[in-house]
Amino acid sequence: MARTVKCTKLGIETEGLDSAPFPGPKGRFIFDNVSKQAWGEWMDMQTMIINEQRLASFDPKAKKILEAEREKFLFSGGFEIPEGYVPPKN
Repeated sequence: MARTVKCTKLGIETEGLDSAPFPGPKGRFIFDNVSKQAWGEWMDMQTMIINEQRLASFDPKAKKILEAEREKFLFSGGFEIPEGYVPPKN
């Protein structure tokens, strides 16, 4: 039986992550409060942000940007699609 959480992003009780997405207290908090679905949505948004803002994953400034955007997307609201984003055509 899958582990369930009350997802802060979706506002429903649903399947939780299989493990913390990264070590430390923040990773544990996400594990305890974010669903697998919401985390998947964040991963898609993170990829979009990296591509649109041309961020380098090894750059400490990029890590701070992604951390702030993740917080907005999953917990506090105020997340906005990156300026200039054009969705791909099918």
